[in-house]
Amino acid sequence: MLWGSNARETHPIFFHHVLKAVRKGARLYVVDPRRTSSAEWAEGWLPIEVGADIALANGVANVILAEGLEHKHFIEHATEGFAAYKQLVARYDLARTSQLTGIVPALIQKLARDYSTADKAMICWTLGITEHHNATDNVLSLINLGLLTGHVGRWASGLNPLRGQNNVQGGGDSGALPHKLPGFQDVEDDAIRTRYEKLWGRKIPAQDGWHLTEMFEAMDHKQLTALMVIGENPAQSEADATRTRRLLEGLEFLVVQDLFLTRTAELADVVLPGSASFCEAEGTVTNSERRVQRVRKAVEPPGNARDDIEILCQLSKRMGYDLALPNAQAAWDEMRLLSPMHHGMSYARLEELGGIQWPCPDESHPGSPFLHGRLWETPVRGKRAGFHPAENVAPVEALDAEFPLRLTTGRRLDSYNTGVQSGGYASPRRQQETIDLSPDDMRALGLAEGERVRIVSRRGAVEAPARTDAGLKQGLVFMTLHFPDQVDVNLLTIDATDKRSGTAEFKAAAIRVEKL
Repeated sequence: MLWGSNARETHPIFFHHVLKAVRKGARLYVVDPRRTSSAEWAEGWLPIEVGADIALANGVANVILAEGLEHKHFIEHATEGFAAYKQLVARYDLARTSQLTGIVPALIQKLARDYSTADKAMICWTLGITEHHNATDNVLSLINLGLLTGHVGRWASGLNPLRGQNNVQGGGDSGALPHKLPGFQDVEDDAIRTRYEKLWGRKIPAQDGWHLTEMFEAMDHKQLTALMVIGENPAQSEADATRTRRLLEGLEFLVVQDLFLTRTAELADVVLPGSASFCEAEGTVTNSERRVQRVRKAVEPPGNARDDIEILCQLSKRMGYDLALPNAQAAWDEMRLLSPMHHGMSYARLEELGGIQWPCPDESHPGSPFLHGRLWETPVRGKRAGFHPAENVAPVEALDAEFPLRLTTGRRLDSYNTGVQSGGYASPRRQQETIDLSPDDMRALGLAEGERVRIVSRRGAVEAPARTDAGLKQGLVFMTLHFPDQVDVNLLTIDATDKRSGTAEFKAAAIRVEKL
């Protein structure tokens, strides 16, 4: 299942492997409000209403339980909280689920049967699931399906959040999270924190830090007055761009470390030119399957650009603390010193094996091709896996007579995020930014193909050409964030956020389209 993921365009290399499997007989289901190019290859496309993912997941579970297709042994052996979950999904019968999701009952039933009875099955998701105000519950509802069917902890079965940016997995592994130390160890765990304090010779705050949304809230209340941005362009990537830029401009001090002079860097007091990590630096990268691989320098950074580690080490030294990390290998060795999941991954072993998947606790360990196999051990090693019942909740911004259309945003194959890395290069596939509408909406609004229109939300307005997309149903429109210098779509999006993950609801803004 690809759930909220147009992998054909957003993860094209991964999708080549999906296509190989489909050609060998694998069944592909795509859950997406749009009939995307990924859906063209699917046995079943489920055209879900934006924001109804929990309803669909609960409805699929209802069918599985009603027909006795759950993995009874696994549930009893390895999980907890099943009774409360069963009670919740009992309220999501086929009729109610179909009403909430806009999907015909027969298709929900077929998906439930095929997924639960498959020998191997996987659910993959991306931002279509996580860019909502209830993102965490969306993800938990998919995890519930894996636990219900026993499709976890086994080879080729599982739950896979496809990573959208290079080494975003490695960043999280390394502790670039406000509540985790390297190896996903809790900041608030006194014993773990003490080990790092001894290593670093500095006290570590005993409370979780702010995630991105909380940082912007802190800027708003003047609790955060200085900011360092490394390899990110929040001035153009965050929801409600007007508010975001106001807060960035209101900082007392802003420093940006980047490859390009982004819109965020243009606001900065100091810009530090970093290197292109894929070819101008030594180090490691961790991909979507948790495989840590070596990255090798091919060319020297141009001009005044410097390796990111060199910049950070020099900055730390001038602030009074010598990190004593002369190169990337030294930084890696320090990380794996206290991270149990990385401990066995020396540079020598990464070279020898061509990469290793964590966890790899010691130098005799081969790495882990899949996770959670412990749940099948007798007795279960460690904690049981918990069901997390979640109720369906509508998007924060309701449609009404003034704003009758639902805007959802995403990406296209030829471009990358805010266009900083891809916008300077020509592509035969690239089109200018458009607002994509269903044929019915084009007719209702009296629009011609390519006609320039004004798109208005409660936060701002932009102009763009209208384009017909037969893969959209009436009432749903689509835009990307790839060309913010031409059409700044994030002037429209809402910054309603999920309190636990900090992600904004990029996928569900209310808008209207005005003929010019």
